[in-house]
Amino acid sequence: MAATIESVQCFGRKKTAVAVTYCKRGRGLIKINGCPIELVEPEILRYKAYEPILLLGRHRFAGVDMRIRVKGGGHTSQIYAIRQSIAKALVAYYQKYVDEQSKKEIKDILVRYDRTLLVADPRRCEPKKFGGRGARSRMNNVSLGYCLFDHWALHLFKISRRSDALSFPVRYALHYCLLGQKGLIYWCGI
Repeated sequence: MAATIESVQCFGRKKTAVAVTYCKRGRGLIKINGCPIELVEPEILRYKAYEPILLLGRHRFAGVDMRIRVKGGGHTSQIYAIRQSIAKALVAYYQKYVDEQSKKEIKDILVRYDRTLLVADPRRCEPKKFGGRGARSRMNNVSLGYCLFDHWALHLFKISRRSDALSFPVRYALHYCLLGQKGLIYWCGI
C-alpha cells in the first residue's frame, strides 16, 4: 500500500471571493491558478499576497508546496482571500504534521500583524431596497418642492438662472410674502 501524502486543504474568503489552498510536502512552490505567486496581478497588490511569506520567512515555506485556486469577487477581494488561505493552510499543516509549538508561534506572529490573515471578515454588501438608489439612501421629497417653487418664482419674476438666481433666504421670504403660510407651500410638498 502506498504511503499517504501529507496534505491539508484550507480556504480563505473576502466578500464573494473564495480561495482554496491545497498544501502538501514539497520544495516551496506556491502557485495561484497555475501561475507562480511572483506573477500575481495586479502588481500593486502583489505584496499583499506575499505578506504571510514575508512575515514568517521563506524557510517556513521551504518544506511545503501550495496550489491555490481562487474565484469570485474582484481583484482586491481575491488577493485578500489568497493571503488568508495561505496563512490558514500553513497553520493547519504545521498543526497536523509538525509540532504544536511551532504552529502556535506562526499563529501568534500572524495574529499580531493582522487578524484577518486567519479570521474571515464577516461584512457583506447590503442589498438595495425600493424607494431609493441604494441600501440606505432614499429619495428626498423636500428638494422636489423647492424645484417646483424655484420654477414658479423664476417665471413670476422673469429672472434668468445664469445671471442672479434666487438665494435661499430670498426663496424663504417669497414663501411667506407671496404665498402666505399655507397654499402652494403645502401643495409643493415642503
